Amino acid sequence: MAFEETAENIPWQPPTTVEQRLYDAGLSSDWPAYFEVLASTDLFLPMSRELADAVPGRLRFSPFHHPEVKGLCLPVFTRGMLPPPADDRIFERSELAGLAKSWPRPARWLAVNPGTPVETLLPAEPRKWKRQARQPVPESPLKTLWTGHRSGPIAHGMACGALLMVNNGAIWNHLGWQSGGYSEEKELLRAWWGVTSRTEWQEVLQRLLWGQVISPAWEFVLRVRQAMVQEYGRTPDPVAWRGAAERVLLARTAEVVDRTGKPPGFDLDADIGLTHELIGQVLRYEARFRADGLLTEDGVVRSVLAWDLGRASCMARWGLGARLAELTETERAVLRASEGARQVYDSWGEFAAGYVLGRCLHFDSEEFGDWYTEMVTAFRILTTDPESPWLSVPWEQPAVDLTER
Repeated sequence: MAFEETAENIPWQPPTTVEQRLYDAGLSSDWPAYFEVLASTDLFLPMSRELADAVPGRLRFSPFHHPEVKGLCLPVFTRGMLPPPADDRIFERSELAGLAKSWPRPARWLAVNPGTPVETLLPAEPRKWKRQARQPVPESPLKTLWTGHRSGPIAHGMACGALLMVNNGAIWNHLGWQSGGYSEEKELLRAWWGVTSRTEWQEVLQRLLWGQVISPAWEFVLRVRQAMVQEYGRTPDPVAWRGAAERVLLARTAEVVDRTGKPPGFDLDADIGLTHELIGQVLRYEARFRADGLLTEDGVVRSVLAWDLGRASCMARWGLGARLAELTETERAVLRASEGARQVYDSWGEFAAGYVLGRCLHFDSEEFGDWYTEMVTAFRILTTDPESPWLSVPWEQPAVDLTER
């Protein structure tokens, strides 16, 4: 690994593999390799948050004068070099092909990661960049910030969102920025979650941390089975499981009638039928999970709370990237996701199975399409890739006093 000695005589640590490859290529003047990396990764342009909010959806370039060259330079940063969100400065995502298409004519240089040990000044050659960007080399979907949290409770909390981060091609342990820039994070929160304000972000995050976004019916049937396992020491067969769930529903309905003196305000027979159907769905998903390696031969899913907690880990960071949160709030939420996951599950494997089942019950409808296969791919990466946090961050973590944060 190549390093550069800083003024303090401390070796420079490249934050990700992208900066490492850019540094090595630049050091050896291997410009074809340099542009191969540059054309295959995201580039982020610094902007004013005020301008971005005033004119959403438009990139506003911020050329500057560099003391080493004549003419204006356009600054761009690779993902690992982005600083934590602060003040009025934000970053918008682009790529080399996009820059080539909309290059501002007054700028004569592209300044890649200016002011850093991997700074490189490139002459403006938009036509050449278009050719170089036609065949980008796909990046690994598992991306690690080598200079970020890689151990301890915060790393564990961020690793709870790793299935989604890997699926999105985002850095799994970056607190402030994910796969997109400021405006993209805001738009994704609006489109997927209806979140457009800090208050809405806080409400959604709290519901996820409390496990209130998943369907109560999913957790109900799984808890019935877990109670039977604890009582009898073995996993019940489908008939016994359905019978126990039905008895619980009947008992709960009787309590409502006794308390109110009125018939229940719901269709008990329909609820029982839906519960029986849901148990069948869970059993069929679990059979497929075993075939694909997500569960052991006799494994079952204990809970689907992982789906809410994993998304809470991501939501905490999306909110910071969209400037709806403060860094301390994000860290606290990540730690709460970690603590909640460890209270329910005993391993990364158990957590993963719960997350995937929740996602499939919501989106997949037993089609075993992309909503499922994407997770199988991400699961296999996270259980085999040496960079995976699931192989380096222990499931058990020391307790953290959240009242002090």
